[in-house]
Amino acid sequence: MTVTPKSAHSETDEFWDRKRETRDPREREALVLERLQRQLHRAYAGVPFYRRRYDVAGFHPSQVKTLADFTARVPVVTKKELVADQQEHPPFGSYAAVPREALMRVHGSSGTSGVPTLYGISAADWLRSEEVCRMALWSAGVRPRHLVQISFPFGLFIGGWGLLQACECLGAAAFPVGSLMPTDQQIDHIVKLGVDVLVATPSYAMHLGRRAVERGIDLGAAGLRTVIVAGEPGGSISEIRKSMTTSLGGAFVVDLGAGASSEMHPFYANVGCTHAEGGVHLIQDENYTEVVDRDDPHISVPVGERGGLVATHLWRESQPMIRFWLGDESYLSDELCACGRTFPRLPEGVIGRLDDMLLIRGANVYPSAIEAIVNSHPDTGSEFRIIVDRASELDELTVEVEADVDPAAQEARAIAATLAADLKARLMVRARVEVVAPGTFEPQVFKARRVVDRRGRT
Repeated sequence: MTVTPKSAHSETDEFWDRKRETRDPREREALVLERLQRQLHRAYAGVPFYRRRYDVAGFHPSQVKTLADFTARVPVVTKKELVADQQEHPPFGSYAAVPREALMRVHGSSGTSGVPTLYGISAADWLRSEEVCRMALWSAGVRPRHLVQISFPFGLFIGGWGLLQACECLGAAAFPVGSLMPTDQQIDHIVKLGVDVLVATPSYAMHLGRRAVERGIDLGAAGLRTVIVAGEPGGSISEIRKSMTTSLGGAFVVDLGAGASSEMHPFYANVGCTHAEGGVHLIQDENYTEVVDRDDPHISVPVGERGGLVATHLWRESQPMIRFWLGDESYLSDELCACGRTFPRLPEGVIGRLDDMLLIRGANVYPSAIEAIVNSHPDTGSEFRIIVDRASELDELTVEVEADVDPAAQEARAIAATLAADLKARLMVRARVEVVAPGTFEPQVFKARRVVDRRGRT
């Protein structure tokens, strides 16, 4: 791989790699197909996990002649299958693909939805990701002169580490504070250092911004210009973006993508730009993303229609993911972005997790949609909880929200009534709203879990 030297770029350049980022989509699709075919043949020949799956399914890489063939014929891989394979073939599973001595780093999933899965990243893969690191952060508006505060966790999950690598590759100064430093200290450091860019989950960015407002601190006046969010839905939801921008001193919000899974490193192959209010570009010649029918991953859905996301590494040699079921819902747009990049986009980023979607009296409701409505109300606090019960065969939805009023006062009842009416009008679902005191709920700062589903409990 040829890496463009940093010195070749002016900070006013729109693109890191103009040829790649503005390539004719038909030419890019031909390149993607060629890389898919090569990856499939390599996996079938040398990765036992895929060889077994493909033989059982009656599939052979030679059957893929087009991108449509790839979707229709290649089996998907789920997180559950990866966990089971690692338990049977520890520590990295039969899809490890490279010997341990070839590894440069070992990371894993966050484990928030079950058993953490270990991932070994080869030296070649780690170094290969450098170019897309540069391209992604450049698209998000980060330049070598910037100081980037990374408030992502630094642990088993690769998220914070990958972002640190991205800053180092670009040449921007990184301040990797992680997620354990108290929020007030994080705010103080933003002010003291004149931090240009903050990287965090949408939940934590909201929490940090609200706390700054409570303390009377204008983070924009301190120098904060850009907030890059990732790890969960929200970065491309209008109401949440507006709330973050307001509390964070007018900083521009860039979505790095909610599907930031350890499995799909480099997950920053999906990134927003400074010319669009939300949405992410899919760097398809790095990680190929499909939008498929949520019930049948072998059926593509038309551009503009919602479906489930499936992703594939086009080059990764260590534990390559081929048609990995991300569990996220979104839709594609092939309209040219104002920035000039010809990559297809997810205009609203990830809308929600398919496994988080709530079916309430026949209606599909995403926690991220409720969050957007709650955050659009100026009288509510930074935290809330969604409770689902079933009484007399009917689902009952309750939203508990924090507000700086006496929960027994008339003002609290007025807030609850206004929010309940808004939820019904925008979600077409009736919800009971209860106002609780500030500080009732623990702040959610990483992969927020705000849903309590009591249906089916005995």
